[in-house]
Amino acid sequence: MTTLRLRAASLAAAAACATLSPAHAELVDIAWNASGEFQRSLNIAPGKFAELCGALKAGESVQWRFEAGDKLNFNIHFHEGKEVRYPARADQVKQSQGLLAVESAQDYCWMWTNKTAAAAGLEVHLQKR
Repeated sequence: MTTLRLRAASLAAAAACATLSPAHAELVDIAWNASGEFQRSLNIAPGKFAELCGALKAGESVQWRFEAGDKLNFNIHFHEGKEVRYPARADQVKQSQGLLAVESAQDYCWMWTNKTAAAAGLEVHLQKR
């Protein structure tokens, strides 16, 4: 799936799943450094979301963790045709961590939705294993 189609599908899914007002998203392409690491600091406005997406190959794995200034809804997802699959999902969390074991080559997205009345800072760290 092309990045443009992935983003369009992600925006549509996020709007449907999060019942947000007209979506303004922070969409970030994951750019792995030479060590297979990606870090980002974000600020998510009230009622909005942020999404980090990148292509991964079957057999790869990503150790991930994040910490937010307020409780956010979180998921890792990918698209198979019109279906959205969620390897991880949690509501109202300020921090979490885990290991994503990639079973099929896809564009995977880490997504946070801020349903609070204030902006929320977010620190994210991804590391390929």
